[in-house]
Amino acid sequence: MNIADIGQLVHARRTALGLSQARLATMSGLSRATIKQLETGSLVDLGAAKLAELLDLVGINLDAGTRKGHQHALQLVSQSASVSYKTLLDPAVLAAALVDGDLPERLIPHIATLLDEAPLYLIVAAVEEVASISSMSPKLLWKHLFLWAKDLHSPRGVWA
Repeated sequence: MNIADIGQLVHARRTALGLSQARLATMSGLSRATIKQLETGSLVDLGAAKLAELLDLVGINLDAGTRKGHQHALQLVSQSASVSYKTLLDPAVLAAALVDGDLPERLIPHIATLLDEAPLYLIVAAVEEVASISSMSPKLLWKHLFLWAKDLHSPRGVWA
């Protein structure tokens, strides 16, 4: 769930409670502009404490917990890394490379693309998936990714 989804929930609850944006703003100690931005999905950040107070005020519970990983994240991240290439990155080959830490030369273009362009949430989910199927520590898999990023001079700041 993201801030735009939460904004839609707040809008629905505010409307169901018969409150105007101005009234909700006054009750929550926020500005009407902030309420409007939240409800329209244009608010960048509200802060956890303010958001929690607002949600409590309108009776919305957000359960904190780990979300289920993306099914087939390894497959998806492999596809993401293969977009520009004639050959596809086989998910099993990627998993084996992550476990071993060895980066076969034939995978370098795919891995460079994965490191630089794949959505981070997919990389996280893929690491979790590989760890679960290999009984390998996720920490070691991350170490391998960071070493690859260093060796391949990835410009993505997350690997610095």
